[in-house]
Amino acid sequence: MLELSAYLAISLDGFIARSDGSMDWLRGGGPRPPAEAERYQAFMQGMDGIVLGRGTFDVVRQLPVWPYAMKPVVVLSRRTPEVPEAAPCPVEHMSGTPSEVVAQLSARGWTRLYVDGGKVVRQFLAAGLLHRLVLNRVPVLVGSGIPLFGALPADLWLDHVRTEAYPGGLVQSEYQRRRPA
Repeated sequence: MLELSAYLAISLDGFIARSDGSMDWLRGGGPRPPAEAERYQAFMQGMDGIVLGRGTFDVVRQLPVWPYAMKPVVVLSRRTPEVPEAAPCPVEHMSGTPSEVVAQLSARGWTRLYVDGGKVVRQFLAAGLLHRLVLNRVPVLVGSGIPLFGALPADLWLDHVRTEAYPGGLVQSEYQRRRPA
């Protein structure tokens, strides 16, 4: 069975980006603490690949440092994304419901998948497919923007796994989807 995880930065007021998709506020607090960066690297090492939306891909492909190591990337979109020639890893386009995407990637033998991007994370949460959620609360209020969470068809209960505070105020919390009894 494919295990799906999300690893996201979020402002204290619940936004993952500004309304225009900008995440400039992430750099405002200075460099990431080494321990948090190590935790992200360990998280990435355990993943078979990444699934993200077109909007997130368009932002990420312009970053000075590619954040997904050398893992294959699947971009969910109705239109084929523009992939830079010098992409550091395989990038492919896919469309379909979260369940269809999971079935296709599971059939390939993938067992651990990183789900990234607000809209995609919300879709996979609503479909009941996201198993693990790692939230990095950045100590900034941005006032408005793109929220991480939105409407769900029903309450989704999570179990707290751990919380760790880092120098500079970043607080990382990990949750797992509660399994039905």
